[in-house]
Amino acid sequence: MTTVPVNMTKKPEPHETYVHGHHWRSAEDEKDAAKLGMWLFLGTEALMFSGFFCAYAVFRMLYFDTWHESSKYYLNWKIGGFNTLVLLISSFTIVQAIRGAQLGRKMMAFWYLAATNVCALTFLVVKLGWEYLPKIQKGELPGGFFTYGHGPAGTTHDQVFLGIYWVATATHGLHVLIGVFIIGWCMIRTMKGHFGPKNYMFLENTGLYWHIVDIIWIFLFPMLYLVG
Repeated sequence: MTTVPVNMTKKPEPHETYVHGHHWRSAEDEKDAAKLGMWLFLGTEALMFSGFFCAYAVFRMLYFDTWHESSKYYLNWKIGGFNTLVLLISSFTIVQAIRGAQLGRKMMAFWYLAATNVCALTFLVVKLGWEYLPKIQKGELPGGFFTYGHGPAGTTHDQVFLGIYWVATATHGLHVLIGVFIIGWCMIRTMKGHFGPKNYMFLENTGLYWHIVDIIWIFLFPMLYLVG
C-alpha cells in the first residue's frame, strides 16, 4: 500500500499560495510598492505632528516662565512615564509578532499581537481614566472650555499650555486607537493563516505604523511632562 506524504494531503495556508495582483509584474514589486506607500504615509504623519512641535516651541518661548509651572501643576510625570514604558514594551512585542510570522509560527505571532494590543489599551485606559477625566471635571480644558483660576498662574498662559497638551495628546491617542483596530485585524488574519514566511508585508507595515506612534509619544513625553 502506497503511503501519501503528509505535506501532499495538508491544505496549504493562504500565505503559502500567495499570488500577487494582476497589475504587478511580481510579488516583490507589490511588496516594494506597499512598503514605499507606507513610508510616504508615515512621512505625512511626521509632517502633521511637526506642526504641533512648532506651535509648542513658539508658545514655550513666549511664555517661558509660566510654561514650566503649568507643566508641573497640570501633568504628572509618573503617569506619563508609565505610559512611555507601556509603549516601549509594545514596540518590542510587535517586532516579535512580525518575527513569528517570518518563522511561520502562527501562535507566536498571534500572542505577541495580543500583548501589543493589551499595551495599547492600557495606554488608553490610563490616559482617559487618570488624565482626561479628572481634567474634564476640573475644567482644565482647551480654548473656551477652560475654567480660569486653576494652576499657578490662572491666566491665558495656562489655557495655551492645555490647548497644546489636549490637541497633541488627543491626536496621538486617536492614532493609538486606530492601531488597536488594525492590530486586532492582524490577529484575526494571523489565526486564518494569512501571514507566514512568504507573506508578512501587511503585518510589517502595521509594525511601522505602530513604531511611528511610539516615536511621536517619546517626543511628546519630555516636551509636556518633563519640562517642569
